[in-house]
Amino acid sequence: MNTPLRILVVLPLYGGSLPIGRYCAQALREMGHLVEEFDAPAFQQAHVALRGLRVSVERLSQLETAFLNTLSQAVYAKAETFAPDLVLALAQAPLGRQTLRRLRADGVPTAMWFVEDYALFTYWRSFAPLYDFFFVIQKDPFLGLLRDIGVENACYLPLAALPSFHQPLDLTAAERARYGADLAFLGAGYPNRRAAFRTLAGRNFKIWGSDWDGDAILAPLVQQGGARISPEDSVRVYNATRINLNLHSSVRADTAVSGGDFVNPRTFEIACMGAFQLIDKRSLLDELFRVDESVCAGTGAPAPDAELAVFSDWDGLERGLSYYLVHPEEREAMARRARARVLAEHSYERRMSSMLDFIQLRRAGWPAPRATADWPQDIPAGLRAELAALLQRLGLPPQAAFVDVVTRLRQESGVLGSLETSLLFLDEWRKQYGSSGS
Repeated sequence: MNTPLRILVVLPLYGGSLPIGRYCAQALREMGHLVEEFDAPAFQQAHVALRGLRVSVERLSQLETAFLNTLSQAVYAKAETFAPDLVLALAQAPLGRQTLRRLRADGVPTAMWFVEDYALFTYWRSFAPLYDFFFVIQKDPFLGLLRDIGVENACYLPLAALPSFHQPLDLTAAERARYGADLAFLGAGYPNRRAAFRTLAGRNFKIWGSDWDGDAILAPLVQQGGARISPEDSVRVYNATRINLNLHSSVRADTAVSGGDFVNPRTFEIACMGAFQLIDKRSLLDELFRVDESVCAGTGAPAPDAELAVFSDWDGLERGLSYYLVHPEEREAMARRARARVLAEHSYERRMSSMLDFIQLRRAGWPAPRATADWPQDIPAGLRAELAALLQRLGLPPQAAFVDVVTRLRQESGVLGSLETSLLFLDEWRKQYGSSGS
């Protein structure tokens, strides 16, 4: 889609879909769209503070519901002001039923990217029918279940990476010492991971992330006291590690490899950085990458075009570790191929493009035409050239509306030039006096 859109991205309060929402917003900006974020995490401390009131469970539930309803109304207010062509919500975003119905009545299309496991997080049953478009990271039976409850505009959309962020780094010696290891895992301490990683306790192995407390064997391996790792530090960890373990989560402790379907964001992010990973087998993985299990299965050397090394059980992982730790050239070659695949096919820009194309195909007349700017015709040639250069720098078309120019300027940081200052001053003047005829 070549038409610049106004898109409101509604972030969740916290959780794994939060960084994904930020990556989506950034990718949309890089595509030239005008993006506003509803920054729900800014309200997270207030949400947490409710739990410190020491009130009854029933009253706390009422307060939390009222709080989330207020956030949902704030999203609606933001949409009223911003007048978006699309409201894009990530999983767990604070968008309530009433707000979704009001947006639909107002003709504002809504979409959710449900980047969670439908079998584990079942709230989709209540909310999916209220969205105009519903994007998921799993295929059937999930797509069939959505059709069963009347959701026709559902689409499979796998996760991705943001190349401008998930990139190779030239780390310092101090950073490599701090973040590096033969093996590392970054993520939460799900039961299958806890059980499996105990067998690696004697290796040069670091665990990054939260929810690992209460395990005496793993405790010495957990970094930074089990604190959450920032996206910026995650890039450093993946770059510094020789073999990144990518074990998808499971609530079952008896089987390390769950054999599930969806592919987690870690897969694309590690690959995009040109870092090496050993990943557990997933049913949708070989649609996205050229995978190779020969080393982990004990049947031979990896294929020359392989992009990801895959294991199906814990013995296979052990074989993979033993082989790839002493074959750095094969690790590096495989990682380069995986990075090339992500850059070509699995960026958030590609995903957002697919999403917008799907919406345009399914929604007649979308996006609705917008009024273009009523710029004065007698603008001096020098100023007109300066204005054209500003629009190009902001990624806006020559016919951009004045309000779009101002919105983009307010998203900028740094020192404003004389033209930018004048436009923002004119916007304030219009707000105060434009409607009064002065």
